[in-house]
Order: sequence, then structure tokens, then C-alpha cells
Amino acid sequence: MDGGKLIIFSAPSGSGKTTIVRYLLEQQELNLAFSVSATSRPRRGKEKNKEHYYFMTVSEFKKHIKNEDFLEWEEVYRDNFYGTLKSEVERLWAECKNVIFDIDVAGGLRIKKKFPKETLAVFVKPPSVDELKIRLKKRSTESDDKINMRIAKASVELATAPQFDEIIKNYDLDTALEEAHSLVADFVGVAKAD
Repeated sequence: MDGGKLIIFSAPSGSGKTTIVRYLLEQQELNLAFSVSATSRPRRGKEKNKEHYYFMTVSEFKKHIKNEDFLEWEEVYRDNFYGTLKSEVERLWAECKNVIFDIDVAGGLRIKKKFPKETLAVFVKPPSVDELKIRLKKRSTESDDKINMRIAKASVELATAPQFDEIIKNYDLDTALEEAHSLVADFVGVAKAD
């Protein structure tokens, strides 16, 4: 596998990484394309297959693991798998794009380890764990039990921040967006506009 650059954004749920990634995808000069992850979790709301995720059954996901079709994968919660298909990255590289990921911490670090020179790994840090809980509750997409599981996982994920190339503290969204744009522009070799 070889092609463009890989830009990873990882963070605990509710940190704002998805908002940052969406913003960066709108910046045409960065030449980014989003890597759609695969998952065995059920669809939520209006999610579409191949747009939001490649939705699979647990047995389909395990078959892809056995066939070594993933660049990285993880069982995030019991029978709740997430992963990055090699074919997805190859497809985007064939389009001469830099690939941007919105993935969990463990997956992000695995990709960084496999492609150290081609990868910029960015950790998005929330203001606090309490603020994370507030953001997750505002989403109204998950039960209190799921939110509590995510909060427990967040403490572990926050400890991995130093393993990333860069840390963005998302205390103010506009500042975080500006910082993210600057980091990615530098990494992909785009000159700053005046």
C-alpha cells in the first residue's frame, strides 16, 4: 500500500473530533477524502451504508478479520467491532487523495505504527470528562449505561494522548478548527493563504 498522506483524528466520544474532521473535509486545498470505517454495530437514525459506515454483521466482520482485510480493527465493546478496510484506503489513494480518519484511539495508533512517515496522528482533548458527559447526554442517541461506558473508556483514552504527534485542546471550537487546519496544511504541504 502506498499513496498520499494519512491524517488521523482520535479522541474520546464527545470531544469534537467529528466536527473538526467535517470542517477539514470542506477545505478543498487540503485534498482530503474521508475513510469510511466498517462496524458491526447497528445503524443509528438516518445513517447510510457506505456513507457513514460499512455496516456488517458480527460474522461478516469476523470473516474480514480472518481474511486480513483490515488495516486495523478493534472490538470496542462486546460484539461491537470497528475497523478500517485496506480496500477503502487503497480506493482513496487511487483517487490521489490524502485520507482523513475519525477513529478510536487504539485504531489511530495502530495506523500510525504501520505508516509512521505517512501519518499525522492528532488527539483531540476535551475540556474535561464532565464536559464530555454533558455533550454525550445532549446528543440523545444513547442510554445512560452506554454514556457511562463511554465516560469510563474516555479516562483510559485520555492517558494515550502523549502517544500522538499533536494534541488539540478543544476548549473553543473556532480555535480548535484553526489549529487543526494549520497542522494538516503543514503536513500535506499546502502553503498558508494570506
